[in-house]
Amino acid sequence: MLKIKDNVDLKELEKYGFEKGYRFQPLNPVPIVAVVDEEKRLSIQYDTSAWFDINYWYLYDKTQDKIYDLIKADLVEKIEDYEVNI
Repeated sequence: MLKIKDNVDLKELEKYGFEKGYRFQPLNPVPIVAVVDEEKRLSIQYDTSAWFDINYWYLYDKTQDKIYDLIKADLVEKIEDYEVNI
């Protein structure tokens, strides 16, 4: 799993298109979104009902590109162990 580094102020994400609540949405409304949670874990959430929609793949690529930008800017680290709170 990816995590925003502890020394990074989450306000820095706004430079990369993340809005308040630390969500990145290529379009609004959209079936796919990148989210940073309270522990700074980065995840992609999506609506499976849009699975076969051609726009879905375009939006997924845009979201992956945004995460790649965060990695290249050295704002993200990989973590191995984490607990999922469901």
